[in-house]
Amino acid sequence: MNEKNPICELRPATKADHDAIADIWHSSASLEGVGPPTMPTQNELRERVDLESAGWTVTVAVRGDEVIGFAAIKPREAVLAELFVRPGSIGGGVGQALLAHCKTAMPEGFTLYTRSANMRARRFYEKAGLIFLRDDVHPRTGDPVTHYGWNVR
Repeated sequence: MNEKNPICELRPATKADHDAIADIWHSSASLEGVGPPTMPTQNELRERVDLESAGWTVTVAVRGDEVIGFAAIKPREAVLAELFVRPGSIGGGVGQALLAHCKTAMPEGFTLYTRSANMRARRFYEKAGLIFLRDDVHPRTGDPVTHYGWNVR
């Protein structure tokens, strides 16, 4: 099922999108304050996309022939695992379109976490109506993270 809006088209990701997803993830997470202190390589993220895709439902945002963003959710666990937009498209509504899709896909609510230092993401989630749940540490890196929830009880 494809969703069209003036910003981009949203569609389910295919295996053919995995390189673009890894590229977006790496380039966006490499921006200052976004990713972990020791950033995985693009190849490591590409391997992770292949590994995680079995448990994720991934939606890509496409403009023309270019994948410009993606959201990976775990509906059974009510978790938004990843949401990244290509750096050149940040601030243009792509993230909002992907987040709106996640809200539709998990209407009973979901949680997510982002790096505590990623103030741009934190403002984005708060402006979109997500609520602060708690501060914690990343399960793999020990880096400070902030948990948010949407429509959580």
